[in-house]
Amino acid sequence: METLQQTSENPEKKREGDDSVKHLYGHIADIREAQQTLMSRRHFSVRKQIYLGNVLVFLFVLLIAVVLILNNEKVQTRLNFLEFVNEFSAEVQQARRYEKNYFLYGTNLSDAIENIHLAKSLFARELDTFSELQDQMTRQTILNKIESYESLLGQLFQKQQQNVVDLHKTPFSKDIETRLREYGQEILASAQSMMTIEKRALEQSLDHSRNFHIYSILVLLVFLAMNAWLLVGRIYSTLNRFSVYAQRIASGDFRPILPKRKFRDEFTDLAVAINEMIKEIDTREAVLIQTHKMRAVGTLTSGVAHELNNPLNNIMLTAHMLLEDYQELSDDERKDMLKDITEETDRARKIIRNLLDFARESSSAMESVDLHKLLKETITLLENQIRLSGITVDIQFTDDLPRIHGDAQKLQQVFVNLLLNAMDASKKGGKIQVMGCLDEKTDAVKVTVIDYGDGIPHHIVSSVFDPFFTTKPKGKGTGLGLSVSQGIVAKHGGTIKVKSKEGSGSSFTVNLPVVTFPDHLSFHL
Repeated sequence: METLQQTSENPEKKREGDDSVKHLYGHIADIREAQQTLMSRRHFSVRKQIYLGNVLVFLFVLLIAVVLILNNEKVQTRLNFLEFVNEFSAEVQQARRYEKNYFLYGTNLSDAIENIHLAKSLFARELDTFSELQDQMTRQTILNKIESYESLLGQLFQKQQQNVVDLHKTPFSKDIETRLREYGQEILASAQSMMTIEKRALEQSLDHSRNFHIYSILVLLVFLAMNAWLLVGRIYSTLNRFSVYAQRIASGDFRPILPKRKFRDEFTDLAVAINEMIKEIDTREAVLIQTHKMRAVGTLTSGVAHELNNPLNNIMLTAHMLLEDYQELSDDERKDMLKDITEETDRARKIIRNLLDFARESSSAMESVDLHKLLKETITLLENQIRLSGITVDIQFTDDLPRIHGDAQKLQQVFVNLLLNAMDASKKGGKIQVMGCLDEKTDAVKVTVIDYGDGIPHHIVSSVFDPFFTTKPKGKGTGLGLSVSQGIVAKHGGTIKVKSKEGSGSSFTVNLPVVTFPDHLSFHL
């Protein structure tokens, strides 16, 4: 009850404990920073890009439609103007025919007056309709000539009403005839000029309309192609990046996804979700590693307990002898006995310290590591189990082996797992070899742990790194050791491989990249 009460009264301590587990082997701070960076950018989604592209296409098509409608109206106006000019010219020409009949035969004067009046009415009626096609001065000049032409015909009609004999042959008529011909020719010339100009303008309008159709379609096709290219490129390139992220995560690299663009979109939400997944995987793996580590500690504790019995027994016997024979012992003998007690105490403390160092929970610290030294410390840690199993461990490392960059504590856990498995596979009195050398092809340090036990059957060699797969009897193993070790090695940028021949033993080879920066630098993930 007291323990439960203390836990409930100290939630902050509990949270601190949880955080320490989460930070044990993860990139929690990096992921949080990446999430904030991803969500802080300006939002521009793929959906918005699609909508924007469609709106721009709609506006462009609408602009084309408006321009074409205006151009069609302009063409229609010019066609109407040509029709008007043609009708006007026809009335003027008819009036001139009647004019010629009059001067030749003295007939059709009233018909000529009627036609020129119709031409004048038509021109006056349409004067404002086509004001944008002809300037005001030109229109007024033509109208004045028509009125003059009509006025001359009117003078002839007045004389005709006075019953003048052969009026069309009189000098008066000859003078008017000359002026009528002059005005008639000018009116028809003006009409013909207007028709020629408008035909040319109409042809130009039709050419412009045709060219506008062609160029607008080309521009629209280019815009559609560019919009599709940008959209597909954005989606395809992002999918390729996420494929690379998936492969990286599958290989054990749990670095968070960082922004690649200046804006965020639907893929940003996917990146945030993947980062959350990485955080959960990293946290769960940290717990899994620690759990398996505690199991290894349990295995070590059985050997440590047996080993501690020897110094404790020596301490107890020496202390009893000192108490019983204290008065009879000389000072030198007392000092020797106290010295034995001190030595045995130091021996016991060293055994416990090694166990605690291995079991201690800490954050992942990347630093320059000497693998040769690390393997010696690992074998010292397992010294009790090695002695109890009666197995000889032979360690052979080449001289001046380069250092690697990694977390010494977690790498030690890898080699503890490999050595414990090798001892389980070896027979009592057997031999284990630990060999280290430089792999010049990959520029990596290669450490191989070899046992000469029964080996692993060929059909299950490919499964030894699967989680929860084990060949040990029930209750002897969880099947997580090699899986956890593979994850740790992958996080260090290395590989772990197995070779085994049934009846001849197995070898596990760990390749770790050589450190590329000064020894005194250390980094925290």
